[in-house]
Amino acid sequence: MINLKPVERKFISKKIDTFFIDLYDAFQFVIRFFKEVFKPPYEVKEVIKQCYEVGYKSLFLITLTGFITGLVFTKQSRPSLADVGATSWIPSLVAIAIIRALAPLVTALICAGKVGSNIAAELGSMKVTEQIDAMEVSAVNPFKYLVVSRVLATTLMIPLLMCYTGFVAMMGAFLNVHQNEMTSFITFFQQAFDKISFLDIFSSLFKSIIYGFTIGMVGCYKGFHASNGTAGVGKAANQSVVLSMFLIFIEEILIVQITNSLRPW
Repeated sequence: MINLKPVERKFISKKIDTFFIDLYDAFQFVIRFFKEVFKPPYEVKEVIKQCYEVGYKSLFLITLTGFITGLVFTKQSRPSLADVGATSWIPSLVAIAIIRALAPLVTALICAGKVGSNIAAELGSMKVTEQIDAMEVSAVNPFKYLVVSRVLATTLMIPLLMCYTGFVAMMGAFLNVHQNEMTSFITFFQQAFDKISFLDIFSSLFKSIIYGFTIGMVGCYKGFHASNGTAGVGKAANQSVVLSMFLIFIEEILIVQITNSLRPW
C-alpha cells in the first residue's frame, strides 16, 4: 500500500473535489441550456449571425481539409488493393470510410479547433471584462443571447458542413481514381454508393449533430467560466479545444458501437 504524506493526501483530495464540482457545474450548464432554449424571446437574428460565423467562415478550411482527406486516403489505399488486383473496390472503400467516419470526424475536429476556441475566447474576454455582468444589469439574458444562440448554431451548421466535407472528399477521391483508371464520374459514384446504406447516412448526421452540440456547449462553458484576466481567456480557449476533441472521440466510440449493433451483417 502506498503511504502518502498529509500534504499529498490533501492535494489529491482537493483535485478530486474540484473535478466533481466542475462536473456538477457542467451538468447544470447543460440543463440550463435545455430550459432556456424553449423559452421566449427567441434570439433569431443572433442565431443566424452565429450560423454565418460557424458555417460560412469555416468553408475554406473545410474545403481544403476535405479535398486533401479524400485524395490522400485514395492514394494510400491504392497500393494495398493493387497488390491483390482489387483496385475496382476503391470507390466503395473510399465512400464507406468517408461517409461512415472521416467526414463527420474531420469536420468536428476542424471545427473544435477553429469554432470552439473562438467561442471560448470571445465569451471569456466578455467575462473577464465584465461585459456579461453589464448585460444582466441592462435586463438582457446573457445566457440566452450568448450561449443558446452559439450552441444552436454549431448544432445546426456542423451537420451541413459534414455533408459538404463528404462531397469535397469524394471529389478528391474521384480525381485520383479518374487519373489512374479513367473511371467516369457516374460510374465512380455508382460504385461508391453501392455499399452505402441509409443507416450509414443517418449515423453520420446523428454524430455530426452530437459533435456540434458538444463543441458549442464546451466552448460556451469554458468561456462563460473564464477568470484571471487575459491568461484565463487563453486557458479557456485551449481547454475548450482539448476537451471538445476528447469528448468527440468518446462519442465516436459509443455511437459506432450502437450503429454496429443495429447493422445487419
